[in-house]
Amino acid sequence: MMQTLGYVALVVREYDEALEFFTRTLNFRVVEDTHLSEQKRWVLIAPPDSQGTSLLLARAATPEQMSRIGNQTGGRVFLFLHTDDFWRDYHEMTERKVKFIRPPSEEAYGTVAVFEDLYGNQWDLLELKDSSSR
Repeated sequence: MMQTLGYVALVVREYDEALEFFTRTLNFRVVEDTHLSEQKRWVLIAPPDSQGTSLLLARAATPEQMSRIGNQTGGRVFLFLHTDDFWRDYHEMTERKVKFIRPPSEEAYGTVAVFEDLYGNQWDLLELKDSSSR
């Protein structure tokens, strides 16, 4: 049996501000943006040329959901953006004013730095040394 993760939901304040950040600042592409109702949209985004899991931007609809924006994992790194060229992407992201909260470091598994999205969720920018090991 083959299974894959299709989407990961990211709770956001507003669709358009999230789209602005992810498409302009992180250079993601819009996979789908379908209006389901006056208040709800189905918005999928992904890194350029990605064939993997997409992010589903999920607008918070309740006070409890609003309280999770920017801290979906209790302060841990939430998402891992893999790259085939760490330094290229790191320099491009710093030029686009992405906020890195941990500087680049060489680890046994690869080169990594931690950045925040517009809400404060923590991400790893990560170039693995051997992609078969992760």
